[in-house]
Amino acid sequence: MTTEITEATTALSTEQRRDLLRQMILIRTFEEAILREYHADKGPGFDIGKGLIPGEMHLAAGQEPVAAGLCAHLETGDGLTATHRPHHLAIAKGMKLRSLAGEIFGRESGLGRGRGGHMHLFDPVTHFSCSGIIAEGFPPALGQAFAFRRAGNNNIAVAVAGEGAANAGAFHESLNLAALWKLPVIFIIEDNDWGISVARSASTSVASNADRAAAYGIPGVRIENNDVEAVHAAVGQAVARARAGDGPSLIEVHTLRLWGHFEGDAQGYRLNLDTVSEGDPIPAYRGKLLDAGVVTAADIAAMEAEASTQVEDAIEHAKNSPTPNPAEALKYVFVEGV
Repeated sequence: MTTEITEATTALSTEQRRDLLRQMILIRTFEEAILREYHADKGPGFDIGKGLIPGEMHLAAGQEPVAAGLCAHLETGDGLTATHRPHHLAIAKGMKLRSLAGEIFGRESGLGRGRGGHMHLFDPVTHFSCSGIIAEGFPPALGQAFAFRRAGNNNIAVAVAGEGAANAGAFHESLNLAALWKLPVIFIIEDNDWGISVARSASTSVASNADRAAAYGIPGVRIENNDVEAVHAAVGQAVARARAGDGPSLIEVHTLRLWGHFEGDAQGYRLNLDTVSEGDPIPAYRGKLLDAGVVTAADIAAMEAEASTQVEDAIEHAKNSPTPNPAEALKYVFVEGV
């Protein structure tokens, strides 16, 4: 029997709700630390504001509900592919903060020994990967789902992408093949309203990408209001469907990008910039749980302190790790002995 995805939330235990908030706080704490370090003064002899982190930086502050609600259902062996804005998903999937920070800082302690940077995180331990290429994660997720089914295990794959990626050919080809083969895969679209300089309405012909699920004969739902509990409920249904062998599902979450498309983005295209912070999902969910008596102010303070300790440990570990040796630039490019 096919399980349809609905917008209805399911009853969560007190501990589950606390865990969602705890995860969101950890993610935000990490992102705020990366933001700080990205713009920090290197010290005497360096240009002010360049920081110790190389390359571009795309942060996901405001999109924590997607990661927390999704990954609460995933097992270590489940596959997850993400985008150029990946930290929230990587953390929620269970990636070690030290390894993540090391890669962001371009250090040997990183996942790719500092060679990939923050847009190219690959972690076989948590089955996580991401890419700076739009819509790149859809086909690999299909491959993982196909491999899981051939192996006869109960694992599933999830592909997360931005709303712009739903206009790419890889999105439609992947949904078509996943539906045809009834693969255990879930497609999640993060609609944060904006690309680098244009609103989604200027490039997408449908009001909701979830409506596109009907073209492939699979269930689809759009979650409004950046609601972590609604995300949790919808993903729970999609995961149950995938593990039961009923095939793929499509979920679009109307989330929020609090900061720029990249660090340094002046966001002149964003006319409501002064009021964006009013939609911050963490204060909203924190207040909801406080009002419901699920947490106390002391509980929240403890969560924040724990998150800060973990994050600052990871940042310091990254800073104190060696940078790659330029003489070994080709060391991991070719397979040795071939």
